[in-house]
Amino acid sequence: MQAVILCGGMGTRIRDVADDIPKPMIGIGDRPILWHIMKTYAAHGVTDFVLCLGYKSWAVKRWFLDYRLSTADFTFSPGSRQEVEVHDRGAVEDWRITFAETGLNAMTGCRVKRVEKYVPGDTFLLTYGDGVSDVDITDLLRYHREHGKLATVTAVRSPGRFGEIDIRGRRVAQFREKPSYAPGRISAGYFVFQREVFARLPDDESLVLEHEPLADLARDGQLMAYLHDGFWHPMDNSRDYQHLNGLWAAGQAPWATQRRGAYPSAA
Repeated sequence: MQAVILCGGMGTRIRDVADDIPKPMIGIGDRPILWHIMKTYAAHGVTDFVLCLGYKSWAVKRWFLDYRLSTADFTFSPGSRQEVEVHDRGAVEDWRITFAETGLNAMTGCRVKRVEKYVPGDTFLLTYGDGVSDVDITDLLRYHREHGKLATVTAVRSPGRFGEIDIRGRRVAQFREKPSYAPGRISAGYFVFQREVFARLPDDESLVLEHEPLADLARDGQLMAYLHDGFWHPMDNSRDYQHLNGLWAAGQAPWATQRRGAYPSAA
């Protein structure tokens, strides 16, 4: 089982917080929000990740390449055969991460299509690299397997600044992107897809996952909603940044409170 994470957007609405790194690398505490999202999946045994990179992709790669040394004690001896002597293991995650360059200007649907070659399984998970949640990934997968359709989207309650989902029972009847007011539930990402969904995604940089692909799945009766009434919050702007960091600093981050043993920096 793999989790694909969209990490390539430019994050123009949050440039007042950081304009030199991609949005998934903006921190909550001392770690990027991307790391927190990956921890959520890892807590449910999903440790194989595919990162869809674009804007300032090297910032993502560099952080993970330096991750172990950034938390370890080591001695550096320039010019010696063994330049770095690590004295302790530092932070080590049992993860496998594929860093995929999916294009600077590619939209979300195109980015997903371009990582098809790195996703060999029949089922895969997908989410955005800028929102944290306490969603139960294990139960989400159980629900997806039980209904037998091609796709599942996690639906949460939120103000109407996101794509609205018209749900009939549990079947998604219509997917509407960003209405002016959303009285019901909205998409939080945390999707589950069957491999057949790739065939519905042309390699077109203008392809937005939330437009034709999800709308067509809904029209065909192949998109189901997993109802999540717990915590979910995106990091879209500086207000979101302050809110999420405030929760983390106070030890009240809902996405981490059940997983303290896996969060050494939270103490």
